[in-house]
Amino acid sequence: MSIHSIQWSFSDGTAIPIGTMYCIGRNYAAHAREMGAEVADDPIVFLKPPAAYRNNGSVIELPRWTNDVHHEVELVVVIGADCVDVHENDAWNYVAGIGVGLDLTARDVQTAARKNGHPWAVAKAWRGSAPVSAIVPANECGRGPWDLRCDVNGTQRQYSSTDKMERSVEQLISYLSGVFTLQRGDCIFTGTPEGVGVIVVGDYVRASLSTLTTLEVNIV
Repeated sequence: MSIHSIQWSFSDGTAIPIGTMYCIGRNYAAHAREMGAEVADDPIVFLKPPAAYRNNGSVIELPRWTNDVHHEVELVVVIGADCVDVHENDAWNYVAGIGVGLDLTARDVQTAARKNGHPWAVAKAWRGSAPVSAIVPANECGRGPWDLRCDVNGTQRQYSSTDKMERSVEQLISYLSGVFTLQRGDCIFTGTPEGVGVIVVGDYVRASLSTLTTLEVNIV
């Protein structure tokens, strides 16, 4: 499939092309603590390309160059219109919909990069590292909070609520649109709660966002 044909699939049957994936680190204090870090004064932002995307039901192939891939369940917000310098009060006007995603992370590679002061791109942005559920249109999902859950082989690994985010959806859209031009089809991975852990070949991973949408992938 051509990168240019990769699209978000909405639960109402519509679709829009996938753009840049903006990802937020340490947006839950409990996760920051489990990683031995603190919540930063400003949002920690990294990017994933459209080629990192996989849809619901996908088979995810783990990279050969890592032995320590972790699941990180996250609320994903898809942008519906181009925006610059958006005020928090207007942020939801630019949301096309929401879903649940997994920020799959090569933790060993990320740890080495952080130790050496290098970027995280290889650890975070490899192909298949961003599976996302069907997107629920903004007019059908409300504005939260929502429950986030991740099960591996039927066992709960992560469970939290988006009301524990350090920075809200509105704040993130306002911040990012003040630095970048957010475009239709871009998305925001809004950060993961505590409970991240290793996944290995043969695992079945299920993520959910309240009762709105689910994501199921198999790891090979």
